[in-house]
Amino acid sequence: MKLTILGCHSATPHINANPTAQVLEVQGHLFLIDCGEGTQVQLRRYKVKFSRIKHIFISHLHGDHFYGLIGLISTFLLLGREADLHIYGPKGIKEAILLQLKLGKSWTNYSLFFHELDSKDPTLLFEDEKVTVTTIPLNHRVYTNGFLFHEKTKERKLDFKAAQKNSIHHTYFQKLKQGFDVENEKGELIENKTVTLEPEPSKSYAYCSDTAFYPEIVSQIKNVTALYHESTFLESHHHLCEKTKHSTAKEAAVIAKKADVGTLILGHYSGRYGNLSLFKKEAEEIFFNVELAEDGKQFDI
Repeated sequence: MKLTILGCHSATPHINANPTAQVLEVQGHLFLIDCGEGTQVQLRRYKVKFSRIKHIFISHLHGDHFYGLIGLISTFLLLGREADLHIYGPKGIKEAILLQLKLGKSWTNYSLFFHELDSKDPTLLFEDEKVTVTTIPLNHRVYTNGFLFHEKTKERKLDFKAAQKNSIHHTYFQKLKQGFDVENEKGELIENKTVTLEPEPSKSYAYCSDTAFYPEIVSQIKNVTALYHESTFLESHHHLCEKTKHSTAKEAAVIAKKADVGTLILGHYSGRYGNLSLFKKEAEEIFFNVELAEDGKQFDI
């Protein structure tokens, strides 16, 4: 998994502070997560191929998380896109996008598929043979979801020398990787574990967009490899959390500790702060492994 932060700041964009958007590369997919204003410029800046984006996940319908979407859809049209585009987001996103396309008489020449959400329970959005994507219901001022990206169990690794020693024909190698016992060329049944190695551990990434402190998510994100959790405020402005339904860096760290995640990535910083290292410092009082999201920063998960 590789995560690229395109923007990680809250509310209004600035010259060097872009609103929320990120790209997750996992098992051959390139998923766009949220699409704040200026996202397509950031995609170009960090040389992300537009044609590889086939699934876009929108957490909620606040502008700093989806105002860049209509621009990106329109640019895909201008570039002659033909591939289908799937958009997952709250109920109403289809109406918001199609109205703008209608008024601009800019209907796409590629198929747009909207998957509108209104469930308050975790919902499977995408699945293939390698990865699943599930919603993480959050607690914000409007209907909001995070997203859990999870690799399925990978194939076992073939111990080639052991397979040769046990006279296994190469046509059975794929079945071995899939975990099956096979017969060798002498008609003997060879146990899988004697000629294969354990697969690489599956990885997972939890994206928790705008939310108040919400321990209800802990059970769903337990033991994820990496957690991105909003941290709009420092503790000195904790009193703003109740009104805005946002979290502090410390609260994000509490969630990370309760869920026993591998790495906590903080983001969605309020523009009132000049020194982002204070977010890391406060979170590290609770949780041991904290990283700061920054525009353009990449994480190998």
